[in-house]
This record gives sequence, C-alpha cells and structure tokens, in this order.
Amino acid sequence: MRDLFVHKNISKAKTLTPEFYTNPRYFEESKEKIFSRSWQFAGDISSISEPTVCFPFTLLEGFLDDPLLLVKNKNSQINCLSNVCTHRGNLLIKEPCKTNNIRCKYHGRLFDLDGKFKSMPEFNEVKNFPSKDDDLHQLPLQQWGNLFFTTLTESLPFNKFFKQMIKRLEWLPIERFLMRPGLSKEYQINAHWALYCENYLEGFHIPFVHSDLNAIIDYGNYTTELFRYSNLQTGIAKGDEDCFDIPPSSPDHGKKIAAYYFWIFPNLMFNFYPWGLSMNIVLPVSPSHTRVLFHSYVWQEEKLNIGAGASLDKVEMEDEEVVQQVQKGIRSRFYQHGRYSVTKETGTHHFHRLISEFMG
Repeated sequence: MRDLFVHKNISKAKTLTPEFYTNPRYFEESKEKIFSRSWQFAGDISSISEPTVCFPFTLLEGFLDDPLLLVKNKNSQINCLSNVCTHRGNLLIKEPCKTNNIRCKYHGRLFDLDGKFKSMPEFNEVKNFPSKDDDLHQLPLQQWGNLFFTTLTESLPFNKFFKQMIKRLEWLPIERFLMRPGLSKEYQINAHWALYCENYLEGFHIPFVHSDLNAIIDYGNYTTELFRYSNLQTGIAKGDEDCFDIPPSSPDHGKKIAAYYFWIFPNLMFNFYPWGLSMNIVLPVSPSHTRVLFHSYVWQEEKLNIGAGASLDKVEMEDEEVVQQVQKGIRSRFYQHGRYSVTKETGTHHFHRLISEFMG
C-alpha cells in the first residue's frame, strides 16, 4: 500500500499513485473513509408527494448498499429512516406505499412513521424493553428545492459541502425544477469512479475531446473556483449562444454564462443549464467499473436541446471513451505519476488532495 500524499503546492505536486485505482483494498476502504462521511442524494419530492407515503431506496446501491426509507408522516414532516427492522434485520418496505404505520412482515414489529417503536407480539417477558435501540435509526436529512440529501454519519455538516452552490444560485427557482424521468439515463463505464470524476473536474480536455461543446464554450474564459468540499467550473458562451439571464444580485451579473458545473465531493455533479439541471451521481461498482446516473430536472422546457445543455449523451460518450482508455493506461508498469497543469487542472489537484485527506 503506497502513500496517497499529494503536495498542496500544485506546481510541485504529483498525481495519485495508480494503486489507488487498481488495488481492491483502497476501493473497500473508501466506503467508510470517504463515502459514509459524505452527503448523498436520497430522492426528490416526487417520491413522497403525499402524507403517509413510504419510499424505499438503497444508498449507493451495489457499493454502500444501505437500505433506507423516505417517509412523509401525517403532519407532512419528511424523515429518512433505516429500512431494517430492529428485531432480526428484515427489510421493512419493499415498494413505495401509503401506510399509517410501518409493520415488519417477519414477526409483526410495529413502528410509527417517525421510526418510533410501537409494539411487538410475544415480548411481554423481555426485560428492559423497549429501549431507544428498538426505534428505527433516523438519519439526517437536508432539502434543497425538491431534492433531498442524507449522510450515514453526519461527521461533516451539510453546509460544508453545499453552501457555496446554494448561495451562488440562490436566484434560481430550484423548487420549480421538475424531475423528467424520460430524459434521465444510466451509463455503465469500465473505469474507476475517481477517474470519471477527474475527467469532469477539468476543462483542459474540452478542445481535444469535445468538438461540439468547444464550439459553444469560450475555452479561454473557462474558470474553476475551489471551495472546501466542492468546486465550480463556469462555461462562458461564445457569440449568441444560449445563456442564463443573471440578475444584478448575483456576482455573475453581466457574464454570458452557458453552464454552471458544480461538483460536490466525492461523487455528485450538478450541471445547471438555462433549461434546468442535469444531476450526475457517480456510483462505484468495482475498481474497474462505475455506474453513472443522469437525473434531469427541467425548468424552462423551451430551452431544451439548445446551447451547452444540448447533446449531453454525445458529450458523455466522448468522456467515457477517454476515461476507459485511461483505466487501461494506468495499469502500465511504465506509469507511476503525472503532474498537474497549474492553470488548467486545479480541480483535479483539489480532488486528489481531498482523497488523500479522507483516506488518511
């Protein structure tokens, strides 16, 4: 196991050792050291539009694999609960449903919609029962617009990750962004999850990989801003290409911004276009395989398929091709480390520094 140290001075730094991407031990350790401490997407308002609705989901299915529930109680309060019975570990809810209580179908243990234990057959003789351990674990839940986020540990507060994005885009009516399942897609990539993120975190490759996007984005004015656990890449439109109508209250007023690309460590990408949001969730599967979910939330229908937010599938295919080639290349005995462009790869350097920090 090699040291994952990355020098804080980008002009002196070398990239992560290839072992981070190829050694299964690093992959397994990242579950607890990185992902369990981060904030992850839990669903949106369309899943729990009515009181007494339970919506089961698996947090990072195939990786963390934690069965959870979004629940709207009778008072319309929304909770995120463990979907595992505190008696023998049975899964409680298998499909979205409306119910006044949560009952385990194995031995009949009953919980209310806040996760509190209510009753259990044949337990009258059990001493010191019930206790708090018999309630369903309630996870922290944060809402932004119609989107929900949770974390398994809450070792780091939500605002540490999301504050800069929420503040920067406070003028956008996020609550009017509506999920469009027909535009949402899933991609299978034969590469390590971090390689996919690294590619996203720099615009350096745009002129070489994305000819159509390069015709829309002003590469010379492409910028990257770094925050503690996130960053922002801003794409400026060329000529008369479609861009945001930014109000005077924003620090970006007067700029012809075609796209805001926000990244939240370690695996969430929020791509804002004049038509709405393409949220990309990077799901690790193995050291050489990754799933990426594209969730589309439409705001201005008439601006779909225009500007930087058009042809997302083509851009994705171009990114996948190069990332999969890198996955093969890093296994070469002749590749050990790379160096960073001081002007163009600050986002990738920032990402590697965070990996080094979280992995200890």
